Amino acid sequence: MLCIFIKAMYLKRNIDTELEKWRVSESRKPILLRGARQVGKSSSVRELYKKFEYFIEINFDDSPRLKVVFESGFSITEICEKISIEFDTPIVAGKTLLFFDEIQACIPAISSLRYFYEKMPALHLIATGSLLEFALADIPSFGVGRIRSLFMYPFSFTEFLASNNEQKLLDLLANCNPENPIDELFHIKLNNYLRKFLVIGGMPEAVSNYISNGDLLAVQNVLDDLLTSIEADFSKYKKQVTPIRIRQVFNAIVGQVGGKFSYSYPNATFTNVQIKEAIELLKMAGLVYQVTHSAANGIPIGAEINQKIKKLLLFDTGIFQRILGLNIGDILIDENFKVINKGNIAELFVGLEIIKNEPNNIRNELYYWQREEKSSQAEVDYLIQKQRDIIPIEVKSGTRGAMQSLNLFMKEKKSKYGIRTSIENFAVYDKIKVYPLYAIKNIFQ
Repeated sequence: MLCIFIKAMYLKRNIDTELEKWRVSESRKPILLRGARQVGKSSSVRELYKKFEYFIEINFDDSPRLKVVFESGFSITEICEKISIEFDTPIVAGKTLLFFDEIQACIPAISSLRYFYEKMPALHLIATGSLLEFALADIPSFGVGRIRSLFMYPFSFTEFLASNNEQKLLDLLANCNPENPIDELFHIKLNNYLRKFLVIGGMPEAVSNYISNGDLLAVQNVLDDLLTSIEADFSKYKKQVTPIRIRQVFNAIVGQVGGKFSYSYPNATFTNVQIKEAIELLKMAGLVYQVTHSAANGIPIGAEINQKIKKLLLFDTGIFQRILGLNIGDILIDENFKVINKGNIAELFVGLEIIKNEPNNIRNELYYWQREEKSSQAEVDYLIQKQRDIIPIEVKSGTRGAMQSLNLFMKEKKSKYGIRTSIENFAVYDKIKVYPLYAIKNIFQ
């Protein structure tokens, strides 16, 4: 019987550009590629190795005996010699890419990264790991100034378009803004892609499955498998926190996306401290992002935050809609914004796009603003900083009259302008600029 093995197609990611710059740079540090599980970290590294003459990949989960090399106090030169012999591959600065995968399974290997920089600064070294943040939390200082962290996320919408071979559409979109709207024909096409992306989400396995067969129902099965894998990891987070507590808090967060999170919501038998601990673990795992309230009286936005007032976002719209059991037909077909935004999926999408389109060398933070006075309640979904200005963003349906909170914020904070994002085309209404949901990236141009 003839067996044919088909290698999975690699879908290009934005991080590839950053990794290529690092590859050709004359001055480089070891890279620690950080992010939630299964967002494509290892795949991007393996794609990069095609630019090298030699490649060595050490998976510390699969090769536990190699841990001894790092645990025995050998010098960096001796470590490289032993690795080279083990893999029968030369380690040559400028020609070899050394890849430490699942590095969280070998804490001494994490600690060694700083010494690779000091002793072999010309060597290309990248490390990644699942649930890496938990290991880093136990290392007070693992190489500040000697290691470069890059943060990776699920596919952004523009990465999704690129995967669908829509480069011309991307080029067209890049030149559009509120003063220069996109042609209505392409606006409709982009909104159709947006609907699909809300359903599929940005997890590489889900995106790859759709690109390969175009079957949205098959993608739902992939999302189910991913969710099962995510929940199975809960037992690995922290021994003294039970998986059932983490799962209940996780589900509570899903149910409250778009609204202020209430500690008392998940289970009355949990204390606020226990719930807060579960949230922190989910944030460390990269499954949850916090949107923190800011008074927003000046920059930086984070200078006047209230940690007690926050919203929490799930890390992916595809996983989100699958947990909620949303009717994907409504999202794909209905022209009504409120139907498309069921469960606040559009607001979730915008927050995730903001994170994905900001610099990937820092851990990005999200902020919002609200006022809870009896006579004047108001809320602005997101705040971003552009140069020295704080720009408010509201996720709204396409009606000019539904912008009271945005106008109130702009008047109170003397904003230059505000942004509304929805399924409508680019536009300008006085001091409010309208960006389509599919064009969040354009806000940062």
